[in-house]
Amino acid sequence: MVKQTIQIFVRVKPTKKPTSGYFVDCEEQGSSLEFVVPRDLADGFINNKRENYNFRFQKVFDQTANQEEIFETIAKPVADNVLAGYNGTIFAYGQTGSGKTFTITGGAEHYNDRGIIPRTLSYLYHHISKDSSMVYTTHISYLEIYNEAGYDLLNPQHEAYRLEDLPRVTIMEDSDQNIHLKNLSLLQSANEEEALDLLFLGDTNRMIAETPMNEASTRSHCIFTIHLCSKELGSATVRCSKLHLVDLAGSERVGKTGVGGQILTEAKYINLSLHYLEQVIIALSEKNRSHIPYRNSMMTSVLRDSLGGNCMTTMIATVSVEKRNIAESMSTCRFAQRVALIKNDALLNEELDPALLIVRLKKEIQSLKEELALVTGEQRSDKLNQEEIQQLEEQVNVYLEDPDNEVTLDLGPDMRKIHFCFFLLKVKVRERHSAQNGVSNGSSPPLKGMSDGEDRKPHDELQKLRDTVTHRDNEISILVSMLKREKRKVQDVTSQLAQLHNQNPSTCSSSRSPTALQAEESEKCDTSLDYTHAHHFITRKRVSELSVGKQTAFEVFLRDHEDRLTIEDNRAVLQQRFVEAKTLGEQVNQTRIRVNELKTQLKIRRKQMAAQVLTGNQTESESDSVEERILNQIEEQKKNYTITSGCLKGLRTEIEHLQLLREKSKVKLQRDFENWWIQEGARLQGHSAENTGSSLSHVSPLSCMLTRNNNPKGDDTDTQERRQRERDMRQRALPSADLSFTSIPLTGDKQTDAEIQAFIRARHNLLNCTGEAK
Repeated sequence: MVKQTIQIFVRVKPTKKPTSGYFVDCEEQGSSLEFVVPRDLADGFINNKRENYNFRFQKVFDQTANQEEIFETIAKPVADNVLAGYNGTIFAYGQTGSGKTFTITGGAEHYNDRGIIPRTLSYLYHHISKDSSMVYTTHISYLEIYNEAGYDLLNPQHEAYRLEDLPRVTIMEDSDQNIHLKNLSLLQSANEEEALDLLFLGDTNRMIAETPMNEASTRSHCIFTIHLCSKELGSATVRCSKLHLVDLAGSERVGKTGVGGQILTEAKYINLSLHYLEQVIIALSEKNRSHIPYRNSMMTSVLRDSLGGNCMTTMIATVSVEKRNIAESMSTCRFAQRVALIKNDALLNEELDPALLIVRLKKEIQSLKEELALVTGEQRSDKLNQEEIQQLEEQVNVYLEDPDNEVTLDLGPDMRKIHFCFFLLKVKVRERHSAQNGVSNGSSPPLKGMSDGEDRKPHDELQKLRDTVTHRDNEISILVSMLKREKRKVQDVTSQLAQLHNQNPSTCSSSRSPTALQAEESEKCDTSLDYTHAHHFITRKRVSELSVGKQTAFEVFLRDHEDRLTIEDNRAVLQQRFVEAKTLGEQVNQTRIRVNELKTQLKIRRKQMAAQVLTGNQTESESDSVEERILNQIEEQKKNYTITSGCLKGLRTEIEHLQLLREKSKVKLQRDFENWWIQEGARLQGHSAENTGSSLSHVSPLSCMLTRNNNPKGDDTDTQERRQRERDMRQRALPSADLSFTSIPLTGDKQTDAEIQAFIRARHNLLNCTGEAK
């Protein structure tokens, strides 16, 4: 392991006019860059502001430095470390228009203007072609981070599709906190020409725009990665290293450049990602910092190893020494000073080649089998034959039935027989345990071919049934509680009706024949009939006057409302959609469970195939039909899951729409009921006033009903006096040949009004027949 800090360098961009605002001091152990900022006379004579700002670097490249010098000093040592098996990173940082892309990628006009990436590729492949003692394989990837979204610059569909339609590169992290990039292609390159073609393809697909600071400003962060694997001939050790060449987008002050539109949006994302990068740098430079905010942005997540991890990192800061850019250049130098405080622990990335390790283990197993055959004098196979299995079963039965505790099984130095005997004993114990619990079905488990998956299947089914029973119990509990609530509501309404009935006692039934009654009984019954019919009439259209309550009035109002059928239809459709959504949800869960089961079976099958390959029963090139069948089933279940999920999403949208309509109907119904309630109250008050001012000949049954309701506990004297007054009223009202219904409050409903009028006529005829009218 190599511990070292991040190496920092600075490059000064050439200017068109000579400037005197900076000085470069080159020393043997490092260089320094000094900026001179004169005091502003507008600040007054007393001004203690600093004029000189000095920054230390490994080396300062002045305006006269060329690309070859940059590569030899910065990139070549990192490339040598990558060839030795260490990870490396080179990234350029600076404001927009300061020369980062020119340093990393280079210019397109002259061959000598090649940047670090093409020169590093040429150096690596030149070294690979000369080194005949090693076997090298190289792969290339090119990632672009534009507006905090990752894109693959080597995707062949990049030119044919819009940027929004391309698949995005996503970050995935394993249990060891290693970063993996999904949808990022990793292409193999056999020589320098193929690698340069991939580089030019990626540069063509980059996002470039014209800004006030730069005519061809790159609007995204780009990471060109070279994956290198090397192996000595005949050795099982493989060295895998990678080299990140990072071209960061330039920071810019929006207030200074005055950009807008899409360029302003891009500038916001660029400055935000660079801000998160600076937060990571500050956190790494501080001691005893427990949390490093790598996950704040995609760029810091990808460069996690390069910043404080397993990597040898080098930073090159690009500055512009023009007077208008001095402040940004000093900010870049301060950032570089903080980066220099970070220490990385670079490890040699060596691992054993799995293919060579398997071959070596196979040879070792074969040699051990041959030595064992020489010692025992017999050639053994991997499996027991049928005769040996029967003998072992007999020996195990004799061993179990023998009452002697000191008896032993003589199996000899044969691990196959020992393992099979243990398996038989395990089966016997399970059979006895099942018989004691009453679960045994009389069939013993198979002795051969029993895998862990088959043995675990009954337990999985039992657990699934238990989960289903628990789910059904929960549903039943919910339904029982709802039923209890509804029953309680019905009991409350019944008790209110019973109380109302006690307050309005009836002494005769309307089904009795009037001709069979005596005159005295008719006098007692006619008032009760009046009250009974008036009670029915008032419950129908004047519920607000009674003590049944506002809830019962609302139920009566709802039965006659014009939107009742629509509300009921919406409720029925909504319930049906809920049932369908529940069914689809169960199907989705079953599909997901089935996919997980198939993945488990696939993993078990692959382990079994790997074990067979190690034992020599099967070669790696042979295809496995069982594995292909499981993979096909997984793909089919995934398609079913996608289709069912889509249907469930559409159904969910429809349910939300129906619920919205239902809420709107509820609001409208409540508003209409409130208006109806107010109108009924006003109408009731008007009728009460009219009935109070009228003569006794026009006393309505409704008024009598309300009088009785208001005084339900009156004494007998008041009742007799009231009945006497009513008889006198009827005697004075009967001589009138025409029945007047003006004092009877009608409802407006034809059927109800006809029933009320028929009741008054029947009472009139009854009184005439009994001689009351004389």
